[in-house]
Order: sequence, then C-alpha cells, then structure tokens
Amino acid sequence: MAAADFGAVTILFVLIACHLAASAGVNSGFSANLVHRDSPNSPFSSKSFNKAFGRRRSMRPVFYPNSAQVRPDKGQYLMKLSIGNPPFDVYGIADTGSDLVWTQCVPCHGCYKQINPKFDPEKSSTYSDLPCDAQECHAIGTGTCSPQHTCNYTYGYGGAELTQGVLAKETITITSTSGEATSLKDIVFGCGHNNTGTFNENEMGIVGLGGGPLSLVSQLGPLVGGKKFSFCLMPFHTDPSVESKISFGEASLVSGEGVVSTPLVSKEDKTPYFVTVEGISVGDKLVPFSSSGNVSKGNMFMDTGTPPTLIPQDFYDRLVAEVKIQIPMTPVENDPSLGFQLCYKSKTNLKGPILTVHFRGGADVRLLPKQTFIPPREEVFCFAMQNVTSDGGIYGNFAQSDFFISYDLESSVVFFKPTDCTKE
Repeated sequence: MAAADFGAVTILFVLIACHLAASAGVNSGFSANLVHRDSPNSPFSSKSFNKAFGRRRSMRPVFYPNSAQVRPDKGQYLMKLSIGNPPFDVYGIADTGSDLVWTQCVPCHGCYKQINPKFDPEKSSTYSDLPCDAQECHAIGTGTCSPQHTCNYTYGYGGAELTQGVLAKETITITSTSGEATSLKDIVFGCGHNNTGTFNENEMGIVGLGGGPLSLVSQLGPLVGGKKFSFCLMPFHTDPSVESKISFGEASLVSGEGVVSTPLVSKEDKTPYFVTVEGISVGDKLVPFSSSGNVSKGNMFMDTGTPPTLIPQDFYDRLVAEVKIQIPMTPVENDPSLGFQLCYKSKTNLKGPILTVHFRGGADVRLLPKQTFIPPREEVFCFAMQNVTSDGGIYGNFAQSDFFISYDLESSVVFFKPTDCTKE
C-alpha cells in the first residue's frame, strides 16, 4: 500500500461468497462477492453516508471460487472479514502491497476515527495474544516482547500510515451468499491500539495480501490448496448493485483465450509482487521504461492498495509528452485543485489513445481510457499515472480494473485476462 490522493473514489464492499469443496482433507478454496458502497447489501449505504462522501468513483476486485471480501474506498478496495467468536465484521483495505492483517481494537489510545465499532478482544472467546517467542512474532520483523510476554508490533506503510498493537491469533469466519459460514482457526492478525495515517472513517484496518508469511494469502494457502488467488476489479461508474469477487486457492487461477503472463521477480523483500515493465506504448508509439535502454528486473510491483500507477520521473515525462501529442485537446491549466496532473475537460471519458503495458515475457496488457483517465470531479478526466523520484514504480489498481488477475505464488507467475468484471 502506498497512499496517494487521487480524488474521491466510490466505495465497493465485499460480501464473502464461500464455496469450499473438500478434497483429500484440503479445501479447494473459497470466493466472496464485492459489494458496491451504494448497494442495498452495503453496510454504508445510508443516505447520511452518501451525503457525507458524495458520489465517489470506484475501482475494485471481483471474487471467484475461493475468495475473501474486498471493497474499494477512495481508491481502496475494502475486504470484509468476520473475526472472533461471536463473529465481528471488519472492513479492511485489500492490499497486495503489504502482509499484515490488522484492525482497530479497543482500547484505542491513538486511533483514527471510524464509523463502525472497534473490535474488542475481551468479547471474543477465541482470541489469544501471541507470545513473543512465537515464530510469527519474528516473521513480522518488528515484533518486540512486552512485559506481559506478548508480541507487540509496529507496522508502517509508504504513505506514512502506521499501526501499533499486539499480534494475536483469532478465528476468521467467511460467510457465503447462501448463508453458509466457514471458520478458519488460528489466523494471525494485528490488534491495533495505536493507528495513524490517511485512513477514512470507513476503513477499519488493512487485509495484507502480499507474499510474506503473515499475509492472508500465505495463511490460507495450506487450507485452500496452495498460495494462489485471483481478483477482478470493477471499473468506475459501475452499477452499485453488481457484485465482484476475489478468490483463493487452486480453483482461482485464470485460464482460456486472451490470457498473458509475466514472471514474478523474487527479491529479498518477499512482500511485494515485483514484475518487470519494459515500456508502455501510446497507440503505436513505444515509450521505453528507461531512456538508456537498460531495464532492471522487478522495476515495478503490483499493488491494489495504491490507486494510480506511479512511475519514475523521466519515464513519466516522456510518456505524458506522447499522450499529449495523441490527444487533440488542450489540457486543463492553472487549476490548483488538480495539482500537476494531466487533465482534460470532457463530458465523457476520452476516446483514446490506448496504452499497452509491455511486461517482460511477452505479456502485453492493453489499457483503455476507462483505466488510464479517471474523473476526480464532474466533466474532468485526469491521467491515472503519476511521477515518483525513485527508480522503480507501482502498478496501481486503476490500471488493474477490468482484468481477471491471478497470482500463482508457487510458480511465481501473474496472469492477466481482459474481462468485463461486471459480468463475472
């Protein structure tokens, strides 16, 4: 997760649709529905909520067989989990760029404001603090031993968000659309008692979906037939009654016509899903990632927790220059509310150009204007990529919408399939 303010974005909530099929004692996986904020099934669909936040635009994931709940909020997808006994509903940011699953807990000494109640571990019969000599305490990297011999943690994010609390084990319950509930015991999560950053009041924590040992993907792997998961993110202005899905397990991998793949690049940090981008074509004009021609392996990572795609300054400047050439319109200028973003005034989204992201291994992913130009307000569309000063970048969730994206962490491959996520 790398925080970035890209205007208001509609909220999409995930209601879990769980379909567990036992095979040789191992479940093949489960899926969950993503529910739009304004859906009748959304817990935040009240008129007062809509008035407070206005008509946000959304992007978000879809759940397939073997999934967990996720929803987008201001560019973030929120995933619904029920933790403890009795089950307590939590809506956390679905984040492939981090590992820790955590929620705000009482007592909360320095916590950001949230609408829903915070989780109270004393009210759960299945909650247990993790001792500081537990293997999971060392796995987080920042675990320390408290006077009570429990594992205290501190976990930070690129946008200066921070959570501090106690690592614990709990039962996570996933409920299908048919009402069936499946409980997963002894899932490690963070009970956050001091949480700060740019969270809004609907976000109750973060669901880490990265590649590290404490992520939800890694913890569910042995239970659902492997470390594999898929999602399909809804594009903006989608009918709020349409639900999306995210899936975990063997049955979640995408296949069929139109599928392309690129290798995941292994680095010392096992959390991010690093990939290699060779360049981006604007129409038929190739803009190389590096002006020198030397492209480093793993120069970007896939992140559902960051809305825009972030690329190095030099690459951004050359890409934007070509985009301007191919759009026969005058960009918006001298508008402080838009900052330095490339924006155009239009009643409808732009008709072009098509951008093609060239991943190493021959995976060419075509992005339409609905994925590359996002409306921060009415009749204004802004380029959904931004510049950063680093040498690498982040492939954000705007660019991931309307693709069925599958991760096979055991084979170190990520798959893309163009998909109308409203129909999955």
